[in-house]
Amino acid sequence: MSGKWKIIIGVVVVTVVGGAIYGGIKYRQGKAEKVQTARIAKQDVVSLVTATGEIRPLNYINIGANAQGRITDLLVKEGDRVNRGQILAKLESVQPRAQLTAQEASARGTEAEAAAQEAAVRAASDTMESAEAAVGRTQAQLEQARQDFERSKQLFEGKLVSKQEYDARKSAYDVALASVKEAEAALSRAEAQQRQAAASLSASQRRITAAKAEVTRIQDLVERTYAISPLDGMVTNLPVKTGEIVVPGIQNSAASLIMTIADMSVITAEVKVDETDIINVQLGQVADITIEAFPDKVFKGKVIEIGNTAILRSSGLASSQSQISSDEAKDFKVVVAMEAPPATMRPGLSCTVKIVTSKQENVLALPLQALTARTKGDLLKRDGKKEEGPVTDPKLSAELKEELQGAFVVKDGKADFVEVTTGVTGTTEIEVLSGLKEGDEVIIGPYRSLRTLRNETRVEVDNKKPGQTSGA
Repeated sequence: MSGKWKIIIGVVVVTVVGGAIYGGIKYRQGKAEKVQTARIAKQDVVSLVTATGEIRPLNYINIGANAQGRITDLLVKEGDRVNRGQILAKLESVQPRAQLTAQEASARGTEAEAAAQEAAVRAASDTMESAEAAVGRTQAQLEQARQDFERSKQLFEGKLVSKQEYDARKSAYDVALASVKEAEAALSRAEAQQRQAAASLSASQRRITAAKAEVTRIQDLVERTYAISPLDGMVTNLPVKTGEIVVPGIQNSAASLIMTIADMSVITAEVKVDETDIINVQLGQVADITIEAFPDKVFKGKVIEIGNTAILRSSGLASSQSQISSDEAKDFKVVVAMEAPPATMRPGLSCTVKIVTSKQENVLALPLQALTARTKGDLLKRDGKKEEGPVTDPKLSAELKEELQGAFVVKDGKADFVEVTTGVTGTTEIEVLSGLKEGDEVIIGPYRSLRTLRNETRVEVDNKKPGQTSGA
């Protein structure tokens, strides 16, 4: 072989080997995983619990019918402001009013009878006083006649007075004794009359008490034909019209509800919080309230009530009311008082509440999409190659299956898995307690690549937005 061919063959070999080396380099460079990254920085991390519900007044009362009858007057309309004790509506009351008139007349007659009995008692008392005075007077006269008779008797026995004078003194004494007995009899009659009059008066007074009680009862029947506001507030629901018939005592019946009065001074957002989030909600926590009717405004509020009974999401009933066990999702009622609600606020508006359950200021924050998990066995893999030989030690096998929480940090063009300890979870970030430092570049996507990314895999950072060219 001539030297010329040797040179040609050498050049070809060098070219082939160089091309192979260059192709291998390019091939290995082509295997680099394209990823998106973000820098670890300090910021505020806010943990939120989001729930939906509706606007309701803190205090509202359904005014129901207390009597059956036709509505004769509706004195308010929906949206009116009312005061405590104000008459809102009237029902027909012909029969109870007629009964009240008759009973009031009967009560007046009983009172007149009682007044006559009082007069009789006073007259009997006066008669008894006169009889008592007469008894006293006749007893005094009797004593005087007795003394005159005794002296006359002594003088007659001494033959110092005549028989005629002695008989006159004796007759005067007998007359005085008879007068006393007559006066005492008159007193007894007066006392009997006084007792009878007092007994009649007592019976009349009892009849007056019974008559007044009956008047009160019928007055209550008349008042039951009035719908009266028990509080200051607004008429928020008025489902009836004049002429309709309402019926009392039927719970949850449209025929028993006249209207709803709401105290609009305290407006709340009543929402249902998922059972997995309720343990983080506490009284006094602040919240942001957004209402569909006010799309450009966020209202502030505070948690004032947390329900203790789980509510079935499908039926809205308390789980304790369900007769069968259910594994379906449950919610808990949470009430948030709204600060400075506008005058145009109406009950029933749909709302979304974001309750701030925890807040950490100026802390290291890791994007949530960067947080991932790997087993210890996965971390032993290098460049997609497994450690040689199966693991036969059960203890070591269990240890290799233990999962670690962390993030991939870009170092020297490779993805380096770093175990991370986290704290408060925010909407898009999570607090970093240990494992990372400010300025670290962590891989945040794509999700498919991050899910299968291996430790120490070569990566290529590509943070261009979709549709953006490299020169943009």
